[in-house]
Amino acid sequence: MNELQEMNELFDELFPIMRSITGEGVRETIHILKKYLPLEMEGIPTGTQVFDWEIPKEWVIREAWIKDENGNEIINISKLNLHVVNYSEPIDEWVTLKELKQHVHTIPHIPDAVPYVISYYKERWGFCMSQNQFDSLSEGNYHVYIESEKIEGELNYAHAILPGKTDKEVLISTYICHPSMANNELSGPIVAAFLYNRIKQWENRELTYRFVFVPETIGSIAYLSNYGEHLKRHLYSGAVLTCLGGKEHPLSYKLSRNKTAPLNHLIDFINEHEEYGMPIRPFTPLYGSDERQYCSPGFNLPVGQFSKMVYGNYPGYHNSLDTKEGMTIEALLDSLNEIEHLLKLQELNGYYINLKPFGEPKLGKYDLYPDLNTPTIWGQSTNKKIDGRQQLNQVLTILNYSDGKHRLADLAKTLGYPLEDYEISLEILKTHHLIDGPFYEERELF
Repeated sequence: MNELQEMNELFDELFPIMRSITGEGVRETIHILKKYLPLEMEGIPTGTQVFDWEIPKEWVIREAWIKDENGNEIINISKLNLHVVNYSEPIDEWVTLKELKQHVHTIPHIPDAVPYVISYYKERWGFCMSQNQFDSLSEGNYHVYIESEKIEGELNYAHAILPGKTDKEVLISTYICHPSMANNELSGPIVAAFLYNRIKQWENRELTYRFVFVPETIGSIAYLSNYGEHLKRHLYSGAVLTCLGGKEHPLSYKLSRNKTAPLNHLIDFINEHEEYGMPIRPFTPLYGSDERQYCSPGFNLPVGQFSKMVYGNYPGYHNSLDTKEGMTIEALLDSLNEIEHLLKLQELNGYYINLKPFGEPKLGKYDLYPDLNTPTIWGQSTNKKIDGRQQLNQVLTILNYSDGKHRLADLAKTLGYPLEDYEISLEILKTHHLIDGPFYEERELF
């Protein structure tokens, strides 16, 4: 089975689960994801204070439906779990149409869509249906039934760590709390799971990668309550993965609030100095995902966000039109490829130290400089894998700027080559013990 088929299979297994910010749906989701990466699940008990928040009770939902006077079923969460307001209180009553309508949510401007509605922190009961179905309801009495309860339980999240040569970490965070939505829910966890396995196969992994799966907002706040101080000491870079589907949509990056964030630096370089670019969205706390928590002023972590079909900008956002067909698994594979490529470039884009910094090293004895100076070989390098003089230009530039103060992208600005083209020259210089690195913070040359 290839990656595309595996991603499709994982989607089909995860999509029907009734998820919320707590409960069995989150645990079931983590259990399924554990087949793809070695997640460790942790729980924080109900009532625990996490900064200004308190872990709520677990919501247990067993059944929810509406029937008319003749016993005809109007809606049932067994057919679509968006039909109940998430975290709804229980009810078993007959109500008039007028009273029912006060508890039914629709999207009038998208009449075929059933909305996703939540009420985590205020007690209420309610249902969701399409506007067309809402308009078709006839006068009479309706039996409304929600079998739910809130229990003393816990909030769950999970993480997996891929160690590298350094303890500097890259955070990959995504959320696992929305029911029955494709782009706005499952795109992030699916890409994250497969990204883990891509990075695991890298032969020379410099950085350590921390993959985190949390319920949105309250989950990342809870995670920070336990690991925030660790992240403040060790986090080098990070990104929240969300809304990564949409075949006709380019991958975009939301800047980190932390202006020194390495991904900010890298993507700025790519957009300014390479042929292909990436749409950039400014940081804002007004909307988005868990980057707002990681970038809150008490932490100000270097965490951005990757999205493709961005939240709020497509008809299926937070409703039943957010389907696999609209998202496409192919788009997820494209996002996976692009994000992996950027993370590889981030590994290259460190600081380097020249180990022979007094004058230029005698490059000829390393077979890095032509041994004959004649007009017929000007513009050539000794390594024919890189055309023209490109390798020699890279070698001379890398050596001169490998002073522990310049990232690779800083010195690459002086030449016109894509960042990935420096990989061969860097490896050659390291093989000959002419440079050391990459390092992921500034270093003193001596």
